[in-house]
Amino acid sequence: MTTTSIDATSIPRIGHDEAMRITAVEFDRMLTLLGELEGDDWRRQTDNDEWDVRATALHVLGAAEANASLRENLSQFTRGRRLFKQIGGHHWVDGINEIQIRDRAGLTDHQITERLAAAAPRAVKVRSRIPAPIRKLRVVDFGPVIGRQTVGYLMDMVYTRDVWMHRVDIARATDRKVEVTADHDGRIVADMVAEWAALFDEPFSLDLLGVAGGSYHRSAPDGSDGEHVAVDAVEFVRTISGRAEGTGLLSHPLPL
Repeated sequence: MTTTSIDATSIPRIGHDEAMRITAVEFDRMLTLLGELEGDDWRRQTDNDEWDVRATALHVLGAAEANASLRENLSQFTRGRRLFKQIGGHHWVDGINEIQIRDRAGLTDHQITERLAAAAPRAVKVRSRIPAPIRKLRVVDFGPVIGRQTVGYLMDMVYTRDVWMHRVDIARATDRKVEVTADHDGRIVADMVAEWAALFDEPFSLDLLGVAGGSYHRSAPDGSDGEHVAVDAVEFVRTISGRAEGTGLLSHPLPL
């Protein structure tokens, strides 16, 4: 069966309402995965050099609790900006991530899952209710290559992509199968393809394999073909996020 290739510039981007539905599902899948972990699973190293599974889960929990509470969000931001300079981070978010982990270091493994189960629905509720004028404010600096983006960009999908990517990290570290479906994971991947393609000016043909995959392209103005790459959809995201080495077309990053 031949799969029709989709012009990456025509992929419909995920809007606010769809993003909140996706976010709720992604939190549920993360909770299911964490609920399967046992003993030494929590101490296994992930693709993030400095984080084991436990630290990754603490970060996800900290971000969810910040989503769920403006007071916690402001606290993490203020203290994280100060800590960023102390730890010599590459980006201000490094300080916030460290605050999230340090503040929750005393939790047991089981308590991490319990706290996330409590925070996740509140996080979705708060993010769902952010007024449109606030979501449109272009005040969040992500640095290269993404640059300054809106509050909505951060709240609608960046946090959710983060949970998705860390779910992959944890599953790989603990030898668990990553739960992947076309309607959920495929939609997240397609949205990332659309953004990734917009960040560089180069024709390409991309076949993403697996349940979350699809065929995408961007044509040159003169109709000439660009590089063709075939790769597993999840591996594609791991590569452009810097978790695996990419060459040629896959050297173009989309930080996650």
